[in-house]
Amino acid sequence: MPRIVPFLWFDDQAQSAAEYYVGLFPDARVDGVGRAPDGSVLVVEFTLMGQPYRAMNGGPGHPFTDAVSLQVDVDTQEELDRIWDGLLADGGHPVACGWLVDRWGLSWQVTPSMMGELMAAGGDPAAGARVFRAMRDMVKLDIGALRAAASD
Repeated sequence: MPRIVPFLWFDDQAQSAAEYYVGLFPDARVDGVGRAPDGSVLVVEFTLMGQPYRAMNGGPGHPFTDAVSLQVDVDTQEELDRIWDGLLADGGHPVACGWLVDRWGLSWQVTPSMMGELMAAGGDPAAGARVFRAMRDMVKLDIGALRAAASD
């Protein structure tokens, strides 16, 4: 069966990025490293949380933008904090509403797995609006505060 595999273009840091991500996420591994004829790393295949990725050292000129991001759904605030802090380490920067940009310029969304449920708020539009307003005012998402907004 065909698969869609995200293919990420790095200047020359594909292997270091893949190895960093593999150390941060569960069910993660480097699956293979393809080399150019001169022996340099060309493509790195890796898996994060069961999802395969490929990263290429393609050289400069094609930076990441926030038009595409990777969304990570987490179950607990502890997990959210650990992944958020890990992705910000060594040069990343927070954006807003659970979004951040890592040190390589890749955009991520670190969100509670129950976010859709909280936004739907059991069919209560006012509760959903409260959750949305609370989220909009956050940088890193706070699961407890989002739940509180849903039940106010």
